[in-house]
Amino acid sequence: MTKKNGRILAIDDNADILFALKLLLKPHVEFIHTETDPNKIPGILSKDYFDVILLDMNFTKDAISGQEGFSWLEKILELDPSAVVLFITAYGDVEKSVKAIKAGATDFILKPWQNEKLLATISSAIKLRQSRNEVDDLKSKQKAMNTIMDQPFADFIGVSPGMIKVFETIKKVAQTDANVLILGENGTGKELVARALHRNSLRKDETFVSVDLGALSETLFESELFGHAKGAFTDAKADRPGRFELASGGTIFLDEIGNLSLPLQAKLLTVLERREVTRVGTNKPRPIDIRLISATNMQIKQMAGEDKFRQDLLYRLNTVEIELPPLRERPEDIPILADHFLKMFSKKYKKRYNKLSSAIIKKLTSYPWPGNVREFQHILERTVIMSDGPTLNETDFQLTSQPIATDGLELDTYNLEEVERKIIEKVLRANRGNVSKAAADLGLTRTSLYRRLEKYGL
Repeated sequence: MTKKNGRILAIDDNADILFALKLLLKPHVEFIHTETDPNKIPGILSKDYFDVILLDMNFTKDAISGQEGFSWLEKILELDPSAVVLFITAYGDVEKSVKAIKAGATDFILKPWQNEKLLATISSAIKLRQSRNEVDDLKSKQKAMNTIMDQPFADFIGVSPGMIKVFETIKKVAQTDANVLILGENGTGKELVARALHRNSLRKDETFVSVDLGALSETLFESELFGHAKGAFTDAKADRPGRFELASGGTIFLDEIGNLSLPLQAKLLTVLERREVTRVGTNKPRPIDIRLISATNMQIKQMAGEDKFRQDLLYRLNTVEIELPPLRERPEDIPILADHFLKMFSKKYKKRYNKLSSAIIKKLTSYPWPGNVREFQHILERTVIMSDGPTLNETDFQLTSQPIATDGLELDTYNLEEVERKIIEKVLRANRGNVSKAAADLGLTRTSLYRRLEKYGL
């Protein structure tokens, strides 16, 4: 240990042992507290925090069997389930070592100890405690996020037949580990579906990792998803786990999966088949345990029929399919969504708008919403921010994003890529080259639009 790190509690009825431990550890750890009476353990742990606890296995009441040490180990783990406990004893053997580990101890140290070995063991134990703390913090944050989302599907609401079908499918599928493919236009709420599936699953207390594949370049794909070793490439200055490893035990959501090239599809398929990843720069496979949810706004089945998407990968992805209807096909949901977002943004921006008039609702319902619920939410937020009067009027709602007209757009092909290229060209011209506005009209992120511009050479 080159840097002082960790807080240590040592309990042993031999004061000489404790003195030797303190003398050895003081130059290497932040703090060490020693105690000869194990009965004081509960009081000490209630008042202070320790990374590692060194616990004598045999006290004066029972100097050989180690049973007293096991009893105190059980008590310590009741008080702190994440505690890292190292047993110390002069009567160690293989049988007791195995029993100690099974009982929840992290390691086993024999007296007399070798100084270097003891320091190395404690250093590893401190790192283990820090890792456990990080995992506990992550789980706490995940639970807190789940608590905040107190509605069954949070912002994902509706009463239309299409949405009721979606909700019913989520309830049926959520508590399984079946792979789910979510289909729908941009802005329909595909990530909200993925999060609802995770929140209602048996993995809800584990991590949810979202990956926008449309924002990943070909060169970063493997490093981001599978991880890399130190020195694997120029900027790899340390070992780094990929998104699959981070999601292990929980759920990984792969958005815009239709954008993957065929070579990357092959690499993803291999990981899904083997349930293991190999970090870039290593040959060592690492097992993963993930629930996979994918999404795309593209006609992925048609792409598979045209050999633009691997059929075998599609079979892996779509054990269950959930298709989200566009907002224009669920007009009965617009009053509910309007009420929901109006309350949300009125509270956020400290304004008192409680209800929209029937004329406003009619205006919102008649608009085709090319950007779907995402556009609807942005319009409601902007209106609340910009309005000054005591009530909201029709003129407060500036529906500037116009639906894409076919005027001047000649479709002489049914090739989806060619149609997409022509639409992007038209929207860019309409917005005079402003990529941000064009992306908003198309219901895309700026990054996703830039990728398409690069793809089509625009």
